[in-house]
Amino acid sequence: MRYAISIGLLLLALATTGNAQFETDVSGVGTSAGTFLEIGVGARAQAMGGAYAALSNDPSGLYYNPAGIVWVKNAQLEVMHNEWLVGTRYDFVGLLLPLPFLNSTLGTNLIMLDYGEQPVRTVERPEGTGELWDARDYTVGLTWALALTDRFSFGLTGKYVSQKIWHETGSAMAIDLGIHYNTMLKGLKLGLAMCNFGNEIGLRGRDLDTSVDPDEKNENIDRVPAEYKTGTYPLPLLFRFGIAYERELGRFGTALVTVDVNHPSNSTESVNLGAEYGVAGLFYLRGGYANLFEKDRSNGLTLGGGLDYYRRGSMGFRIDYAWSDWGILEESHRFSVGILFP
Repeated sequence: MRYAISIGLLLLALATTGNAQFETDVSGVGTSAGTFLEIGVGARAQAMGGAYAALSNDPSGLYYNPAGIVWVKNAQLEVMHNEWLVGTRYDFVGLLLPLPFLNSTLGTNLIMLDYGEQPVRTVERPEGTGELWDARDYTVGLTWALALTDRFSFGLTGKYVSQKIWHETGSAMAIDLGIHYNTMLKGLKLGLAMCNFGNEIGLRGRDLDTSVDPDEKNENIDRVPAEYKTGTYPLPLLFRFGIAYERELGRFGTALVTVDVNHPSNSTESVNLGAEYGVAGLFYLRGGYANLFEKDRSNGLTLGGGLDYYRRGSMGFRIDYAWSDWGILEESHRFSVGILFP
């Protein structure tokens, strides 16, 4: 139990330090790099408003709280595709491998946001030069989660974050820390996570190369190579605390309610709400609300459902769908497919 207290105090101390660092009257929107890290993964989690810190019991949990993955019993693979906003594509792949020692689980994941291609336009050629430019963000993470007791677990993710705009690229290293606790009250779970703690990102590339004349009055001096320097920006640091309560309803199925409280570095605090109703451990209906109380939020209502089939000793599968309302940005549709290995 002392491990739980120590790790919990560490995360609370980091949250307090972070709060002192970025507490302000303004939201901080537009002050971070790597904002694709805030989008969220997994159709099940997103259908429940992204309130997943106290669950995280499947590959999408690698994103929300790395400590939760330790409770899975079988190797799992999950793939998500999302036709994201304004023609962009957002994809996730996650893999969980329970280890036969130390009550631990190993996980890895890839998240990618592809902005597509656009024609290169200049002042001289506003209709296009014939070239195409593209932009792409991605992160690759490796996670290890350890059950310190039969109720308490700790998780750590190390990840590489990269952003690319045509010929310019930038990268950073970051970590996620999480704790998960199955309380004495049956069905009640708690989760706490700190995500995207790392160094800043600045872009560099050949389009920033130039040359300057060190002395315009002296014709005998050649121009010398130089480089435009871009600013560096921090990753979107996020603290999330979650509560989940699941109850058996006998022949009527199961009911699950989840709540996450979010404290981001580049926006105002918000609350995610989610609910799930399961029938026979096979069919699921879900709903939620994302970013409640956030200043100038764009999204809100979420809905979805899923089909989950698994029998002990055989391979199983999971298919999930999530719909999200994004107001003037219209709507988003997410699809996830999962495989549970025997």
